Amino acid sequence: MLETIIQTVDGTSLTLVNTLIIIGTSFLLGALISVVYMKTMKKTGYSPSFAVTLIMLPMIISVIILLVGNNVARAFSLAGAFSLIRFRSAPGEPKDIAYVFFTLAVGLCTGMGYLGYAVIFTAIMCVVMWGVEVTNFARMKTKTMKLKIVVPEDLNYEGTFDEILEDYALTYHLDQVRTRDFGALFELTYTLSLDESTSQKQLIDEIRCRNGNLNVTLIQSELMV
Repeated sequence: MLETIIQTVDGTSLTLVNTLIIIGTSFLLGALISVVYMKTMKKTGYSPSFAVTLIMLPMIISVIILLVGNNVARAFSLAGAFSLIRFRSAPGEPKDIAYVFFTLAVGLCTGMGYLGYAVIFTAIMCVVMWGVEVTNFARMKTKTMKLKIVVPEDLNYEGTFDEILEDYALTYHLDQVRTRDFGALFELTYTLSLDESTSQKQLIDEIRCRNGNLNVTLIQSELMV
């Protein structure tokens, strides 16, 4: 009685043992992918819910493939049902999207019964992702920052901060000047290229000595050089 758990209209069936093996393998591989993701994203931070999603995706995809089988009509029906789903989370980083495709591929392999391929593919990809993180591959040694300096209206800001920026920044240029508080203040916006060893605190402290201890903001720019 337990040998077959689903009997379809076309006579095909899913056995309990095979289904449990496929779902169990998907779970283990998804858990391994999730662990590697958390380890490689530990420095930059990650979403716990996304790490859990990486465990669930291979199991979900494998079950979908099991249900579809070789039935084309059923495949179109499932495609139509899933087309109604809208992702409402904010777009992630390219690395996060790669992990999503990674888990989808593993789920497809396990759902089609290629458990050996799924294990080999997961092992290779996990080693690659771990190696990329350990070797700091493609990581920039310099970072581009946005610097915003608020100065009083009676301060001649032209060239006032050039000496400081030349000491701390590899490159810099003034992007924007605008007034604030009904013209009582000016806000200068610079784009800086800083070395990783540069002390951001010392940079800000020296700027504060020249702008009358008004606001100084240093943020990471999306533009990397």
